[in-house]
Amino acid sequence: MTGKALLPELWTEILVPVCAVVGIAFSLFQWYIVSGVKLTADRGASSESEDGKNGNEDYLIEEEEGVNDQSVVAKCAEIQTAISEGATSFLFTEYKYVGVFMVLFAAIIFLFLGSVQGFSTKSQPCTYDKTTTCKPALATAVFSTISFVLGAVTSVLSGFLGMKIATYANARTTLEARRGVGKAFIVAFRSGAVMGFLLAANGLLVLYITINLFKIYYGDDWEGLFESITGYGLGGSSMALFGRVGGGIYTKAADVGADLVGKVERNIPEDDPRNPAVIADNVGDNVGDIAGMGSDLFGSYAESSCAALVVASISSFGINHDFTAMLFPLLISSVGILVCLITTLYATDISEIKAVKEIEPALKNQLIISTVIMTAGIAVVSWIGLPSSFTIFNFGTQKVVKNWELFLCVAVGLWAGLIIGFVTEYYTSNAYSPVQDVADSCRTGAATNVIFGLALGYKSVIIPIFAIAVSIFVSFSFAAMYGVAVAALGMLSTIATGLAIDAYGPISDNAGGIAEMAGMSHRIRERTDALDAAGNTTAAIGKGFAIGSAALVSLALFGAFVSRAGVQTVDVLTPKVVIGLLVGAMLPYWFSAMTMKSVGSAALKMVEEVRRQFNTIPGLMEGTAKPDYATCVKISTDASIKEMIPPGCLVMLTPLIVGFFFGVETLSGVLAGSLVSGVQVAISASNTGGAWDNAKKYIEAGASEHARSLGPKGSEPHKAAVIGDTIGDPLKDTSGPSLNILIKLMAVESLVFAPFFATHGGFLFRIFS
Repeated sequence: MTGKALLPELWTEILVPVCAVVGIAFSLFQWYIVSGVKLTADRGASSESEDGKNGNEDYLIEEEEGVNDQSVVAKCAEIQTAISEGATSFLFTEYKYVGVFMVLFAAIIFLFLGSVQGFSTKSQPCTYDKTTTCKPALATAVFSTISFVLGAVTSVLSGFLGMKIATYANARTTLEARRGVGKAFIVAFRSGAVMGFLLAANGLLVLYITINLFKIYYGDDWEGLFESITGYGLGGSSMALFGRVGGGIYTKAADVGADLVGKVERNIPEDDPRNPAVIADNVGDNVGDIAGMGSDLFGSYAESSCAALVVASISSFGINHDFTAMLFPLLISSVGILVCLITTLYATDISEIKAVKEIEPALKNQLIISTVIMTAGIAVVSWIGLPSSFTIFNFGTQKVVKNWELFLCVAVGLWAGLIIGFVTEYYTSNAYSPVQDVADSCRTGAATNVIFGLALGYKSVIIPIFAIAVSIFVSFSFAAMYGVAVAALGMLSTIATGLAIDAYGPISDNAGGIAEMAGMSHRIRERTDALDAAGNTTAAIGKGFAIGSAALVSLALFGAFVSRAGVQTVDVLTPKVVIGLLVGAMLPYWFSAMTMKSVGSAALKMVEEVRRQFNTIPGLMEGTAKPDYATCVKISTDASIKEMIPPGCLVMLTPLIVGFFFGVETLSGVLAGSLVSGVQVAISASNTGGAWDNAKKYIEAGASEHARSLGPKGSEPHKAAVIGDTIGDPLKDTSGPSLNILIKLMAVESLVFAPFFATHGGFLFRIFS
């Protein structure tokens, strides 16, 4: 019936870890090049050896304008140290709390899964094939707990390393901006690539090693082996949730406080060193946008791999013990690392940025090139890594699938990701009419700006939803739930490039802040602003990818959960499922309400503190006295640590409570409901916030006749735009991005606890029936 894959098992065993090691080596190489930019006043230091490339023939602007070079570099180094120390101390504080949670939740996993068979150590008949025996439930409990901890630690490490790289690169980007915009772009982009490749390669390597170590115990029981591997995805995503929510509250409390008092009330520029919240704001970019995003995309990657592996283990790959075909999801990711490596070299070493207007196209080309090359890569992997025909588990039956059909599943996910990315860009970049219309609406004040921005966000949901719907239909038609899982992996296969583009944004944002605080010339600030505006759009594209992939991942996990829990069909007409659907659809709103209010109350404290300092510190506005940055950093830290716990508990406890008290059918309703409403709310929130931010930047830059008619900074339309941007901050950086974690985290958690729910679930219904 089914053959073997062309690629021998030994080659697979070598290929996956080698690709991961190549990814890690490449990221270290990029880091080495970035470190060539010295934070000392050395005239000749530069990250590129070849003179005349990327604007190196520019003189240092400071020398033209007679600013003391030595003092500027020293100031940049001092500010960078302050940002780095703030970010590190916040993450350590956050990880202390998250560590306690990790230990408690690991204990819950062990107790719940161990109790399925009453902690028995006897072998049992397998769930899907009763004629064979599998390892005891206690083994699943132990190994699921281990993989949960491994996923959690890898996720935390991904976020932390990303933050370290970003805080290392921000001042170096500022200093390179003196040589030209091309120079600064390359430093920021290389630093983003360090994070992208480290994360993609680490995630792949840890998962690969875990599978091989677990195989020593499990032997031929692949069903049990890959069921226990799902803990890896749960660990990754649960840490990402706290990182995203905590970091998001931190960054936006500082940002809103700094903007409202500094820009609107005191009329001082963004990132002005006189503003007490300015260091907290720049720290926030690193802990929210970088550390949070890193953990988030690692979680998506881990979960889509786990979902695919679970379904494959009960399909012909697992039954025939075809290891190469079984590791098809890991092969996709391995090829993805190599493809992204070629794409990154194109940006850093082949193409050249000479002018500001070339920045955004260069970043978009990264997405297009990686997608085109990856399509060819997937075709090769599908041809050599899969048998020509095989069967896939489809809710109790085995469906015959050809290898070219699986290639189409992955490709449709990959291209859907690109479409979502470009639609997001259209709605959030100030080069296109939607954002320009929002900027234009600022003529009549903040209210019309808010109305236009909300409308834009709702409208921007339409095409991404169709793209997700088409990819679900195509992939499910060809290869059932396995098809949906590999479509999600297709979307995430170019994760290294996606993350490089995404991390580039906050690094450029920080570079602009450092230029302003160090008192560098306005021409340098213009260059960093241009980098930052492109970064804003690419950050929105990154969020689009994260949300789109979360929808597919969540559906694949949902399918695996339904199969594992023994639910034959999810019937929407039964009351058990309907109540689940309604409650599930409500959860994203409850969660958003919690996170928005947290940002609001933290921002309130921040605004009061910034006002107090302006009113009570003599000489602060004149620039003769220094503000107390540390108090503002403390307000943000305390607020985010305290406020991240309730939303985190809501997401983590809901599946446990619903599954135990109401059973698997109601839980399947909750998962479906949260997926359907969560995706819509997440896309609209992210795009509304991104559009308001870029509408403000459009007015500030004054690049066109239309923009100049709305400016300059400090004009009434500009003040209206700042208010819109401030409202959008928690939408685009706290609620929106955290929602994609909500939908996939509840699904993966349900899958991990499925054996427990199938045995002990529906407690209330059993009492009353």
